[in-house]
Amino acid sequence: MTMIFGVPTVALFGQLLLGLINGAFYALLSLGLAIIFGLLRIVNFSHGAIYMMGAFVAWMLLNYLGIGYWGALVLAPVIVGLFGVACERLLLARIANLDHLYGLLLTFGMALIIQGLFRNGYGSSGLPYAIPPALTGGQNLGFMFLPNYRAWVVVASLTACLATWFVVERTRLGAYLRAATENPTLVGAFGINVPLLVTLTYGAGLGLAALAGVLAAPIYSVNPNMGADLIIVVFAVVVIGGMGSILGSVITGFALGLVEGLTKVFYPEASATVIFVIMVIVLLIKPAGLFGKEA
Repeated sequence: MTMIFGVPTVALFGQLLLGLINGAFYALLSLGLAIIFGLLRIVNFSHGAIYMMGAFVAWMLLNYLGIGYWGALVLAPVIVGLFGVACERLLLARIANLDHLYGLLLTFGMALIIQGLFRNGYGSSGLPYAIPPALTGGQNLGFMFLPNYRAWVVVASLTACLATWFVVERTRLGAYLRAATENPTLVGAFGINVPLLVTLTYGAGLGLAALAGVLAAPIYSVNPNMGADLIIVVFAVVVIGGMGSILGSVITGFALGLVEGLTKVFYPEASATVIFVIMVIVLLIKPAGLFGKEA
């Protein structure tokens, strides 16, 4: 049996794959959080519940309407994004000029309501969601077996993250968004509808969380609590990368997923806390985060 640093190769690369998959979800979720915080300055505590909602919408599309995985991959983010647009217009817009603490409390309350509704409707046990036939099976790489669906999750997440980064950093719409974060009054004076930008940005951030939920549905059971624990880690990822930093969220998400996977191989007892230890160290050295800008 081939060994690396005293660890079987299969075990090492298997944990790295799991870490990469976790990193894909960390990156997508933290990206949505970074976008929302960057423009709205709202710490969106409902993000984990929205991730869970995306998985449930995919499950409901399949079981109630017969729309499979590929259709849900498009429809679920759109449906959840429209839900986010309604929430921003009806709720968040009303507290836009108040202290940011109100936004945090409001989104925390939204998370509890969403989780409670799905828990009452579907219970706490997991609901199965099958892997699409086109992505079943896997590839034997010699040193490990790579499931096709796991590889697809990493590729899809990375593609979505890079596409979002391109829109925000390299397009005119992204320039408007970045300008609106710095001086919304001046941007509005040029005839740009800043409230509409804010609304669409919030919907897009929630759509990214829903996309992560659809990708996660065939891997994990679809249940109301699936986002409760994950969101704590994602907030740590956002803090490490830098609040509001899109590139920082993507890089940090994937990197910390790999670090978590390696920790499970060499020191399993620390795997649940390694990300938070890194967060403390980063905050002590660079309070704004690795890619964040000092206030």
